[in-house]
Amino acid sequence: MGASVAREGITGERLARTAAELADEIGFDNLTGSAVARRLGVKDPSLYAHIRNARELKVRVALLALEELADVAAAALAGRAGKDALVAFANAYRGYAKQHPGRYAAARFELDPETAASSAGPRHAEMMRAILRGYDLPEPDQTDAVRFLGSTFHGYVSLEMAGGFRHTPRDADASWAWALDTLDIALRNRSRKPGL
Repeated sequence: MGASVAREGITGERLARTAAELADEIGFDNLTGSAVARRLGVKDPSLYAHIRNARELKVRVALLALEELADVAAAALAGRAGKDALVAFANAYRGYAKQHPGRYAAARFELDPETAASSAGPRHAEMMRAILRGYDLPEPDQTDAVRFLGSTFHGYVSLEMAGGFRHTPRDADASWAWALDTLDIALRNRSRKPGL
């Protein structure tokens, strides 16, 4: 494909999707405008009709990843409550991270407050709060629980993806199930409904 043909076909969405695919292949930290330009078959300056700099490229991938992950998590949560919702949500995150490691890393990219507020990021917190409503947690416990769940999911997935669990015979899936059971127990123990 000639550069002029490729250049005509570049849109902001195509740029973000191409960058996201590349991030999954080479890692989000290794993503550069030059690498994306090569993938698109254009010269580097062609990208700057769509982005101002390398940071904006990463922000676009982060926004795409947050949106995709929110959609995956929402689909997994549909019709579920309590522990079933907790497990479905957690599995959606873990599955997305395994399938799209670069995009998952992008979803953790620090955004400025205005961009973060208008991104799909708040949807993630809203879904976690919806799960926690099933446990009837008061504030500030609910906020603490959102942070606790996010930290647990991200910590486990990050360690697993870095190969941290390959050195023991215990299967990572079994430990994941144990972690989710333990989260459920902890949330039920904090509930205002002791018999939950």
